[in-house]
Amino acid sequence: MTLEIIVFIGSILFGILLYWRESTGNGMYRFFNKMMYSKKLQMSPNDPTGFLYQQKFILRLVFIAMIFLVGILIARFLIPIDIATISVFASSIVGTLLGTYIGGFILKSEKVIDEHSDSLEEKFDHAIEQSKDFVKDITSREPKVVEEAKKEIEEETQPPKKSARERLKDKGLM
Repeated sequence: MTLEIIVFIGSILFGILLYWRESTGNGMYRFFNKMMYSKKLQMSPNDPTGFLYQQKFILRLVFIAMIFLVGILIARFLIPIDIATISVFASSIVGTLLGTYIGGFILKSEKVIDEHSDSLEEKFDHAIEQSKDFVKDITSREPKVVEEAKKEIEEETQPPKKSARERLKDKGLM
């Protein structure tokens, strides 16, 4: 059981590495594409598609299974010990497939962060300025709220102001 967990975690990392490697260049996929298809059916020069990069789930599963089948066949002939069991094979395929999706998530989030890095910096600076104002309010002797409350209390304790009619009566104009 521990061997399968180790293989699963290692295959997740392997899947991330494969996806990242194919996102930077797809030379091997282009080679097989040129070898298998006629000139009209070949992929365009600016197409970034690879074996795993920008592929559908089924094609990723097929390509990953083929990689591990070839790897297991080579291991069977080179190493006389029976390491390649069905459970290790299945956990390595599932882990690598999961790793490709994690790698895709990492690459997309990196692109989004790069696009919004300027706005994030501005938001961060704005938050720092607000926190400075907040700290200034806390450290001042009397916060603004207390000052405003004192003003309201003073206004309430003062005698009520006379209306215009009462002032005119006091002057004798009415």
